[in-house]
Amino acid sequence: MLKKILSGEACAKCRLCCIFDRYDVWETPVFTAELCEKIKAARPDTQFVTKDGGYIFRVGELRGDELFSCPALTENGCMLGDEKPFDCRIWPYRIMEVGGRRAITFASICDELYHRPLSQLVDFLKEGLADKIFAYADQHPEIVKPYYEGYPVLMFERKPL
Repeated sequence: MLKKILSGEACAKCRLCCIFDRYDVWETPVFTAELCEKIKAARPDTQFVTKDGGYIFRVGELRGDELFSCPALTENGCMLGDEKPFDCRIWPYRIMEVGGRRAITFASICDELYHRPLSQLVDFLKEGLADKIFAYADQHPEIVKPYYEGYPVLMFERKPL
């Protein structure tokens, strides 16, 4: 979805969005039942828990600087390829609930897009990506995360929740 503004090569080198510490475990992607089964087939020890109609992977308690990698992450990148969870396909964009409205925010930790002007990131949303994100959230409200301080709000949805 983001190939127009984010190179696959940059993502393949970075993988930061696939690794979580104890402070950003809340941002783990929401999986469908089918994707859970695909991951479990390759990694049988992977555990998932339900989240509002979707699934997130179970992360044990992380201590200190301990990190947790997405179970779909392999040495060659994501084993799910183009079937990644929607959260992953739109990252570093996020959809969050802000003051009773859904908003598209930006995870500024993505180094590839961090140095781009915010206007460019917003313009890309206006080219149709925002409509796709809001439409997907209509069908899958479990992907809407509570607002987390520090995420710049790029666009609010026109209609209230």
